[in-house]
Amino acid sequence: MGPVPSRGNVVDGQPVDAVDMIAALTAAQLVFQDGATQTFTADGRTTYADRGTPSTGEWSVTGDGSFASFWPPTYRATYTVRWIVEDGVRVGVSFMDTRSRVRYDGRYR
Repeated sequence: MGPVPSRGNVVDGQPVDAVDMIAALTAAQLVFQDGATQTFTADGRTTYADRGTPSTGEWSVTGDGSFASFWPPTYRATYTVRWIVEDGVRVGVSFMDTRSRVRYDGRYR
């Protein structure tokens, strides 16, 4: 996969700008360290699959540029999203939960 469209070059760990969030999340399916996958659509839908079992949710970009997710019926979380860059190429994004500070690295498939 080639670089994700962005305004200018980015470095590893740099926050994804709010204006680039849709392109960053919808560029390709993300694969996490535990093998789970997640896909995002530009209309704010997401599907997360863990061991082949999918669940669907919604996502949005908040006013401050953070990423917010909602998994019905009640789970809500907010994340800071940063680029994962290797050898000058954007290879994925990492999500840092703003409350628990747990980080999830998703690599483009």
